[in-house]
Amino acid sequence: MEFRPRNYSAEQEAHALPRSRADHNPLSTPSPPTSPRNQVIVANHEDNDFFDPLRGGYANAAVSNEDSPDVDYASPSCASASAGLSSETVTQIPSKEWTSFKRFLMQKFPVSKMISVSSMPDMIIKGGKAFDKSKKSTYIEELNDSQRNNKDDAKVITRQEYVSRMHELKHEIMHAWHAEDRVTALKLSIKVAKLLMDTSVLQFYPTLFALATDVMDMLGDMVWKRIRQKAEFAEDGTFLGKLPENFKASDICSDAKETCNNWFFKVGSVRELLPRIYLELAILPCWRFLLDPPADNLQRLVMMTRGLADPLASTYCRLYMVHCSRKLPASDKGYLVTCVNDIKFLLIHLLSAKETLHGHFSGKMRLLVSLIEPTIEYIMKFIFEDASQRQAYSVFLELGLGRNQANLSESFPCVSIVLHHLLKELPTEVIHPNSVDILHLIKCNNDNSFDQCLNYRLLGIRLGESGSQVDIITSVVDEVIQVVTQYDKLDEYLKVVDAYMDIVLQNQMDNYLNNLLEGLYTRACNKEIVEDEQGSLQSILLKLLYHFKDLDSIFALKHFLEILDVMHGSSRSVIDLHILNMATRNDRIHDPTTIQFLFEISQSLHDGMDFANVKDDDNQKSAHLISRFVQMVDYGAEMEQHLTFLVECRRAFGSVNELKETLVHSSNYLATKALKDRETNLSFVKSCVAFSEVTIPSISSQVRQLNLYLETTEVALLGGLISHSDGLIFSAISCLENVDYTDGSRTPTDVDGILSSIQKLCSLLVMVPGNSDQVVTKIPSGILSLIHSRSWMTPRITARIFCAIILLLATLSQNKLPYHLCHSGVQILGNDSLFFGDSSYVHELVSLSEHVLQNLLNAIEQEPSKAARGSIALEACNCIAFSFKLSHDMLQVCWKLIEAAKFCLSANDKYLQSTIKYVDEQLSNSQAIPSVAI
Repeated sequence: MEFRPRNYSAEQEAHALPRSRADHNPLSTPSPPTSPRNQVIVANHEDNDFFDPLRGGYANAAVSNEDSPDVDYASPSCASASAGLSSETVTQIPSKEWTSFKRFLMQKFPVSKMISVSSMPDMIIKGGKAFDKSKKSTYIEELNDSQRNNKDDAKVITRQEYVSRMHELKHEIMHAWHAEDRVTALKLSIKVAKLLMDTSVLQFYPTLFALATDVMDMLGDMVWKRIRQKAEFAEDGTFLGKLPENFKASDICSDAKETCNNWFFKVGSVRELLPRIYLELAILPCWRFLLDPPADNLQRLVMMTRGLADPLASTYCRLYMVHCSRKLPASDKGYLVTCVNDIKFLLIHLLSAKETLHGHFSGKMRLLVSLIEPTIEYIMKFIFEDASQRQAYSVFLELGLGRNQANLSESFPCVSIVLHHLLKELPTEVIHPNSVDILHLIKCNNDNSFDQCLNYRLLGIRLGESGSQVDIITSVVDEVIQVVTQYDKLDEYLKVVDAYMDIVLQNQMDNYLNNLLEGLYTRACNKEIVEDEQGSLQSILLKLLYHFKDLDSIFALKHFLEILDVMHGSSRSVIDLHILNMATRNDRIHDPTTIQFLFEISQSLHDGMDFANVKDDDNQKSAHLISRFVQMVDYGAEMEQHLTFLVECRRAFGSVNELKETLVHSSNYLATKALKDRETNLSFVKSCVAFSEVTIPSISSQVRQLNLYLETTEVALLGGLISHSDGLIFSAISCLENVDYTDGSRTPTDVDGILSSIQKLCSLLVMVPGNSDQVVTKIPSGILSLIHSRSWMTPRITARIFCAIILLLATLSQNKLPYHLCHSGVQILGNDSLFFGDSSYVHELVSLSEHVLQNLLNAIEQEPSKAARGSIALEACNCIAFSFKLSHDMLQVCWKLIEAAKFCLSANDKYLQSTIKYVDEQLSNSQAIPSVAI
């Protein structure tokens, strides 16, 4: 076996591609096609811009940004909004929303397991008796069987028992109806409706309402279907015709009308007002069989609800009225305005009661108001749903707002909680021109039903939805700031300021911004910030960061840094992330003050990281941004100071693996930068290499350590630090020895990466001078022994490593190496100079090559995949032809490899054909033996 001599300079010239001057820059904008489709695209780019087809859209079809509206359990939608749908579908939409809303009520006001029942307990606690057709009592007696006064102590029942009993009653009513015992069905329904008179357990009432109205809706559906059946079929069963969806009362036969009237008469004979209203509301759609328009009865029912003394029962009765009215054709919503006004005056009476005197607001009264709030919200949503600007403003006036502003404080026309939900639902077009009047309303309605600061906040949010006249905005913001200045509580101040911050920033109200930040600083300093306050503070600072595009503008803000210091926890981490992201978004960071500030920000972010869960997204973002910050720092010519900064970062952020890698990269970059400066002392380069060498072992991944050791080796070689490079290379070999223990199995990607690192190591060894006191093949032999001991090394990978070692040994055997170390313009002696003419040196290389070649052939035979085995065989054949003279033995080896490739690959394989051609050329050039056909 004999190495083939190589003339690298001559080979480079022989294989260099011919060069010719291009007429046009290949990276300039190409001439686009002239189709109309592309003409639109070209029109959007200037002639000098680089045209990237991935940046522009080719589709002409516009994509709608409007998402399908989700059904909100607290946001009922009017049936009239579903234009084009059938009446049956339109009816189903509010029905589904109503079901969701009732579920929301039950979840918002959960009750304890035990419930104290003080009224009408018999049918709930003792259980209902099954209906009996033989019962001799008259129908009138059954209807007039009023609730017996329960003078005993309140009975206790579990919530689940109550719910189960209500379901049983519903089943009994349905069973009685289908058995054509409609008297019993009505009687049981009346008893269920009477349950709604009991408000003794306030927290349970929404659940009771949801259960009872479920029964009422079922009764109403059954009555509707019965009357409709009578309208479509004669008494003898003859089909008269299907009623149209928009039928009139004149289309109904007399028999169906008589039945319908009978049901309203039965309901009207119920003695108690509340169950009578509920039952008539349940069958409210049946008025369509009698009257045109049927909605005329709604105003009468509204007046009837004024007779209900209990505030909770009356408001929920109005809520059920809104639900039932949606089953009727679209009609005037004036009755809803009346409902809201009635609830408003009812709340005025409640808030002026003894419980609220002298500023005291009892827990029971607060609970009562919170129970009433969902009814107000539901009704308000329905009032303004699909309302035009003119209609909305008309409602605004009908609710007693928008006029007589001078006497608002005396007339007390509204209640805070009603005003809140009105402001929430009013169209933007109504809010903006009336914002000053609305602001005056908020000031005049400072009652206990709702926090006044939330109404100021909501007004700011609504004003920020679209642009308004600057003078109006200025008037509102000026007055709001005067109000919030009087707030002592930080939470209230933050909530209002957060809502108006966008308005202040967008309209460049710098004076107001300084005043708000001053007030924020005054209230936040020397005070522990609770979680809710942290959230509002986070929102305010984020808006500032989004508005200002650079850190200098942020630093110029009054008290920004002091306010930031009072934050902690997750909210502080969010702000720190945004600040770091802003700072590392563009150019390098040079200013020492900015670097110190961002270092402290990074420390705060590091302290908030959860190192027990390193794969958490927030942790990964924090680690990445800290690393990015360290990477972006640049002290310019003050490289010693930069290295000191890296040392401080290693001490401060030693738990972040990603940062340690960045520190090594930065240190190596500093050393390379210093080497370009001829005046730099070599001791600084040694310090950088030593820093990297000390930092790398603390990184957990052995593969990453390997690559960093190789990178640092390159830097050391560039600086002529041969002794350092030897230590780094042996450290890299040590990493290779420990790779198997990082985890139980190696993925193909990891193994390929290790292969690439070993190939890079072989290329570096060409420049590293050998030691005459040691075996010159010590490192290649170490790599070879390492391969045999690694179970995860596949035949494909080992074969390619063997090829790399053979190429290394062949290169080291040359009289002139392809590249040398050069430091400060002086070439460092390589192996071609150190061992020139030493026959033992070449003999050692040949001996190891023979051993590696045999291992290479064995590895190829062990490869299970035919395609992979053929490809490896060709790669090995090229490696041998590159490295050795094609003697008879070498030719036989090449022939054997080519035959193996022919067996595994197609005869037309280009790699196979080019390999055969190359072997023929090398054989002819060597003139060792006559050329033979292969």
